[in-house]
Amino acid sequence: FLSLVAEFCCGFFVILILGNFWFLAVLYLLWLYLDWGTPCAGGRRSQWVRSWTVWKYFREYFPIHLIKTSELNPNHNYLLGFHPHGVLVAGAFGNFCTDPPFKNLFPGLTPYLHIMPIWFGCPFFREYIMCAGMVSASKESVSHVLNNEGGGHASVIVIGGAEESLNAHPGSLTLNILNRKGFIKMALKHGAHLVPVFSFGENELFKQVANPKGSWLRNVQEKLQKIMGFALPLFHARGVFQYSFGLIPYRQPINTVVGSPIPVKQNLNPTTEEIDQLHALYLQKLKKLFEEHKSNYGIPAHKSLIFE
Repeated sequence: FLSLVAEFCCGFFVILILGNFWFLAVLYLLWLYLDWGTPCAGGRRSQWVRSWTVWKYFREYFPIHLIKTSELNPNHNYLLGFHPHGVLVAGAFGNFCTDPPFKNLFPGLTPYLHIMPIWFGCPFFREYIMCAGMVSASKESVSHVLNNEGGGHASVIVIGGAEESLNAHPGSLTLNILNRKGFIKMALKHGAHLVPVFSFGENELFKQVANPKGSWLRNVQEKLQKIMGFALPLFHARGVFQYSFGLIPYRQPINTVVGSPIPVKQNLNPTTEEIDQLHALYLQKLKKLFEEHKSNYGIPAHKSLIFE
């Protein structure tokens, strides 16, 4: 959905440039230049945009639910690791970029969903995503959010990134996380408590063309992902009036479970060993969260997370 909106915004900008209103495009480019650093400085959220009625229907379509397992003290800052990426990242958007799910369960905390910086180069679209509470996934941006004195900020990072979307097949429980340690280092440097988040049902929204590791399709997708910075999963689901084929996601429930916080003591210069130790603890807590809740969401007892 968001990619379609981004394409529409880019197309509209091109029309402005080529049409009689080219001067508006020039003025917007000037604004873009002056405002370029905002996505790395907390964005520009709008409670009005986050509360649009359309988001209520968006959440109810699947439906999307946010499940709280532990209190999060608003006097601290938090780094929430979101898993899995899926194709749409619907759980992250529905729970952290629209109101009121998060603010009702965690009063006093403000969530910031970190996304790829490339999206903030899209004319007009960038204004919307910042209003929704999305900010850049750059180190500078994460630091800005976690540096908030007095706490009350929650950085939400989709740990597996675009690469993980290539594993987003129904039933898949494979997470790209073993070599993802940058978020651990950021948590240590800022003393932000780590919170594992698992979104059950995230991989059930679309079917993907078979792309096992080592296949020619997977090789092409991985090369394109390295070049462009984002992945291109070949997905499909249902249509508007039929269920056999289309790009509208299936109506599958998404249950995003927020785990218990892992206390983190600030360490401005963490060693590799300290990062590895906290990373191992995070994996342990993430696996425990999954095992404790999987039976509630139809996952067989013999199935477990696979870390790659």
